[in-house]
Amino acid sequence: MNDHQRQTEFLRQVILYDDSTESHRLAERMRQLQHNEGCVGRGVWLMFLMGALAFAGLAYLAIFMEDFPQNIPGFMTRFITQVFCVMGLTSLICGPSFLGLGLIYRKELVQVREECRLRAAKLLESRLAKPRATSLPQKVPEGRVGELILSPPDPDPGHGAAEAMTMTLNNNG
Repeated sequence: MNDHQRQTEFLRQVILYDDSTESHRLAERMRQLQHNEGCVGRGVWLMFLMGALAFAGLAYLAIFMEDFPQNIPGFMTRFITQVFCVMGLTSLICGPSFLGLGLIYRKELVQVREECRLRAAKLLESRLAKPRATSLPQKVPEGRVGELILSPPDPDPGHGAAEAMTMTLNNNG
């Protein structure tokens, strides 16, 4: 199970604590989308394997046919050659179609996950108190928005660390 699936399963379990029909409907929709996405993924792999098998079969027939370069019409009329061509063409058509369908399911799943996040946040707010801000937002001095400060400057021996930082900011800005 990858990280995306673990997070989706966690969200589904969280919203099931809410006993509303909307939450159960959302959880069922998420489960169905995950199932559909998995089925499409297996279909993509099947098309890839079928295409590889068709290519290998055609290569095998071409290599081991006695008069291949001289008798291409005879090669193309063989039944097994036609079967491999149909398999290859089928995989070339269905593979991208399945990939597109998988992308559609992934997009829908992302939207449902976002709905679940909002519902889970609402559920936590109703059961727990609103979160308190742990710190006040800090104001960034003008002119230093894009500048990266890796470490504070060394304080002067006669000044404290806060005074040295203030002096550095005033000198640079």
